[in-house]
Amino acid sequence: MTPGFRRGTLIHWNDERGFGFIQPVDGSREVFLHITALKQSTRRPQLGDVIYYYLSSSADGKISARDAFILGARDKSAAAPPERRATGLVGEKMRQHPPPNTQPQSRHSSVPATSPWLDLLLLTVPILGAANFAWTTGNWLPLLFYPLMSVLTYALYAEDKNRAQRNQWRVSEKTLHLFELAGGWGGAFLAQQTLRHKTRKQSYQFSFWCIVILHISGWVVWLIWGPMLL
Repeated sequence: MTPGFRRGTLIHWNDERGFGFIQPVDGSREVFLHITALKQSTRRPQLGDVIYYYLSSSADGKISARDAFILGARDKSAAAPPERRATGLVGEKMRQHPPPNTQPQSRHSSVPATSPWLDLLLLTVPILGAANFAWTTGNWLPLLFYPLMSVLTYALYAEDKNRAQRNQWRVSEKTLHLFELAGGWGGAFLAQQTLRHKTRKQSYQFSFWCIVILHISGWVVWLIWGPMLL
């Protein structure tokens, strides 16, 4: 390994803001990593990734990584620096014979997939509820609002994924949840299934499914008792 070249494991990562921290293999202090330091990465970082990097220190003593790449996810073009081509051989051996306590991570590890019947039920209940509401009260706004917000939310998911792939500033999770709460959760659900986006973060999935349950529960209550209360 070229002198000065370091290796560590990504132990903290904020994908929305594009930074995290590396724990060096020698157990020394954590090293700050910004997304811009990953010049030749073929994907965004994930917790547990092995990162190769050079150390850089600022005038105030802060240590950060520079010229970094993710083991197994770097650009293998011929233009890569010699030291990266050399460490690529080491990386290939490590991928073929990983340490006993490490397991490959799936890029799209996610919450358990729902069945097609459950998918159909989730998307049908609000449509039936909104249609019944429109027929009973003469107010067609919910029936029109759901498709509109779903299309907008799907487009927002697609834009956020596009920004993530280009390492640009992301759409905030609060904005995505706000659109879901406003009736676009159906579009968000379809975007997660088709675009494979926002499926790995458990805290995000928890908030998303709370919104789904809130909407489904509200329409079930309306279908059972709503018309009788009018």
